[in-house]
Amino acid sequence: MSEDTVAHAPGTARSALEQDARALTAQLAGVRARLDRLPPRPDRSAAQQHVARRLLTEARAVREEFLRRHVREVYATLTEGLSRVPRVADLLAAAARHYPGLVPAEADLAADREREQRAKEGWEIDQGIFVAHVLDDRPSGRHLLHAMTRPRQRAERLLEEFRQRDAVDLGPIAVHHKNGVGHVTFQNHRYLNAEDDTSNQALETAVDLVLLDDRIDIGVLRGGVATHPKWAGRRVFGAGINLTHLRQGRISLVDFFLDRELGAVNKMYRGHSGTFTGEAEPRGAREKPWIAAVDAFAIGGGCQFLLVMDHVVAQREAYVNLPAGREGIIPGCGVLRLPRFVGEQLARQAVLFNRDIPVDSPEGRMIVSEAVPAEEIDAATDRAVEGLRAMGLTSVLANRRALRMSVEPQDAFRRYMANYAREQGYCAHSQAVADNLDRTWTR
Repeated sequence: MSEDTVAHAPGTARSALEQDARALTAQLAGVRARLDRLPPRPDRSAAQQHVARRLLTEARAVREEFLRRHVREVYATLTEGLSRVPRVADLLAAAARHYPGLVPAEADLAADREREQRAKEGWEIDQGIFVAHVLDDRPSGRHLLHAMTRPRQRAERLLEEFRQRDAVDLGPIAVHHKNGVGHVTFQNHRYLNAEDDTSNQALETAVDLVLLDDRIDIGVLRGGVATHPKWAGRRVFGAGINLTHLRQGRISLVDFFLDRELGAVNKMYRGHSGTFTGEAEPRGAREKPWIAAVDAFAIGGGCQFLLVMDHVVAQREAYVNLPAGREGIIPGCGVLRLPRFVGEQLARQAVLFNRDIPVDSPEGRMIVSEAVPAEEIDAATDRAVEGLRAMGLTSVLANRRALRMSVEPQDAFRRYMANYAREQGYCAHSQAVADNLDRTWTR
């Protein structure tokens, strides 16, 4: 039997699903009743914390088993036989309505959003478990990847304004068009272009606009001129995740960690999805090459962007890193992609031991295409644009797709993201992350 074939007759599968869903709801309601008798997490004694962890572990084991048996039928139900294309957030909301207890209700998530990271109950972990099972199921996962690479409605609403004005200010991100190039500029100046929920949503909208506008054939990613006192008047590419917001509990598993990798970054790498066919390597409806211009540093998420670019121009004194060991989280798809640039050993040093990589070094030249003096970045970027055009965009896109299929097939990305959805939830709500953030503030 094919991996993509449901193992039961439709009626039998539906009956088993409904029966198991009722049992799931009843069992989880009992676990939840015991959990609700405990004080809020910050007020629990050590013994009560132990009880809470045991109850949450028990509930997650029940969800894991249910999803192992039924994820394909569940996803088909929530998407009306794959005819609907909900994003992750909408899919989770529908799952909460259709299968009470399977994923957190909005009230639980809202309560956790009001708490600092170390005080949260960690309901997002259960969201990550659900998304992991969906992505791990081949037909469901391919369909969800398709949904997440469709243009966002906000971008479609802004497209006419962008075409008329050639610029849209999205707050922490700006996008403008000039001479066929779509310039996406980081301008989250208060935090040196560190990333958070708001900037991520704005970035995806900006990427969508570049992909949607037929006048544009190439995208360029760069940091804006900083206003921060230490860097005033200089450009900064990116300072990674906003640790202030992470400590305050304002970084979301869905709106940041998952949306970022499945949305903005994946759209730069693979473009907008076309008609869903279920194929392993569907052709994108809109795909364009991207260039990054790096000033000062590309920390964490900033470095991750470089790994999906077609050309990277960097200031000679700049450096890149993926300081996941210091933060205690998984650095997006950096763990998937960095080893093929610099080798596994150096990738381990960067991810686990916070090793900085100067761009003007043999290791750095494996990540960036050109390391030039600061005053030459604009000219080097223009040369890269003209070089791509001289090759011919049809050829560029064909070769870009061929390279991508050889080094990161979509199913490999899907499986990575299935693991990432589950593990990032556990990491973000771990004691280690809370302690690491506290140490950062103490320093």
